[in-house]
Amino acid sequence: MLAVFIAISAAVAAFGTVTTISTVDGWYADAVKVAWSPPNWLFGPVWSVLYLAMAVSAWLVWRRRHVYFVGPALTLYVGQLFLNSVWTPVFFGGFTIIGPPALWIGVAVIVLLDICVAATIVSFWAVRPTAAYLLLPYLVWILYATTLNIGLAVLNT
Repeated sequence: MLAVFIAISAAVAAFGTVTTISTVDGWYADAVKVAWSPPNWLFGPVWSVLYLAMAVSAWLVWRRRHVYFVGPALTLYVGQLFLNSVWTPVFFGGFTIIGPPALWIGVAVIVLLDICVAATIVSFWAVRPTAAYLLLPYLVWILYATTLNIGLAVLNT
């Protein structure tokens, strides 16, 4: 089952890569960014580690499937994966279609993602605290990404 969770995370990561790759050297390269924006090469390695930690975290919760809270916890997990997969095409792909409003739609999606990941951490804690700890770097990263998204929206509108 761990392999299934890793495969699901890899599929979300691959979808994000496919929807991002053509725009990173396009409009995103020319966009005004906040001073704390990391170099583009950093995103791939960071996301790879985060997706692996997310998969292990979900697997640890799944292993406790006899516990009452597992169903709701994994439902939140799937919800955050969905929001994670939606953000990338909205933010990157949407900009090429509708321009700066896509950045603000991206802000809305990533704020929902922040809330959903925080709720997932709380629900995972009730099942298996180690699983919750594994998601903390992900929450920190997406909160950081939220500041990048807001900065891009403000500076490029």
